[in-house]
Amino acid sequence: MVQEQPAQNRPSQGASTVGTQVQGTSLQEKPVLDKPIHVTDDDFDKVVRENRYVVVDFWAEWCRPCHAIAPTIDDLAKRYAGKVVFAKINSDDNQRKFQEYGVMGIPTLLFFRDGKLVDQVIGAMPKAQLEQRVVKHLG
Repeated sequence: MVQEQPAQNRPSQGASTVGTQVQGTSLQEKPVLDKPIHVTDDDFDKVVRENRYVVVDFWAEWCRPCHAIAPTIDDLAKRYAGKVVFAKINSDDNQRKFQEYGVMGIPTLLFFRDGKLVDQVIGAMPKAQLEQRVVKHLG
């Protein structure tokens, strides 16, 4: 008989884990993210540093173009799960990173590879073009 696990012990829906095996023991399990995560000024650097490839969406709740590209960001997060981490940072609550990166208009997407800024997109862009930019830095 199979028993249902309590909710707190089940992996979150949409996320699986990838473990690193060394001599049969799991060193660390890291979730495979298939949707954007929300970051703040405080955890932004950690997310960029700890993930090989991160695309950060600088956005705001009141920004219509930000809402227009949100489904594209969600779809790309699913399509490139395990290869790219998509993160969103809200301009109204997190001014430090906006100032640090000179973000003057939203939406702005910053592409980080191995902790270094490698590309940026300012404004809304069609899905096919945005996906080309994502793929360009997969390496």
